Amino acid sequence: MSNQKSNEAEKLAQQVGATLRGIRKEREMSLQELAEVTDVSKLTLGKIERGEANPSLTVIWKIANGLSIPISSLLAEKEEVVISRKNEGNKVLSSNEDLTLEPMFTNSGYGSLETHRAFLKPGGTYYTEAHQDDVIEYVTVMEGEATVQVMEQRYELNTYDSIKFKADQRHGYLNPHQEPAVLHFVMIYPNAKQRP
Repeated sequence: MSNQKSNEAEKLAQQVGATLRGIRKEREMSLQELAEVTDVSKLTLGKIERGEANPSLTVIWKIANGLSIPISSLLAEKEEVVISRKNEGNKVLSSNEDLTLEPMFTNSGYGSLETHRAFLKPGGTYYTEAHQDDVIEYVTVMEGEATVQVMEQRYELNTYDSIKFKADQRHGYLNPHQEPAVLHFVMIYPNAKQRP
């Protein structure tokens, strides 16, 4: 790993740790209580909070879902002005590598809104299980065409078409065309649930 990548990973680990510690303290939770709601070990959570571990995407998802917060809230830097440039941020690939997701922004700290850009390969498909309860998803096709499937219903979208739906049900994205599709996602989460 190059020094720059190593420094970036260390910076991200410290940022995630500080954010997680802040959320836990604000909710007056012990590490043990956090471990119980996230299904992540107390030892691992302690290392993450101290910035000693760079958590995997799976662990970040468990923490976000356990706390009922957007995943990007754990990855977001606290800056007044942030520019999200294509191919410069974090990237997450679907297991079949048809969809590349680039988290862009969260409204603040660990707020209730997050945005992503996604690139869906020609002929590609990506299906996801239900998100947290009451999550609303907005999708706009920025380039190309795509089909959005919500449960069994399919919706054809052309360039600049948008769709809004409740994302707490199974849904997916298909690109039956020969050109890549670029999608813009906005997800609105219900207010973070307060836990004892």
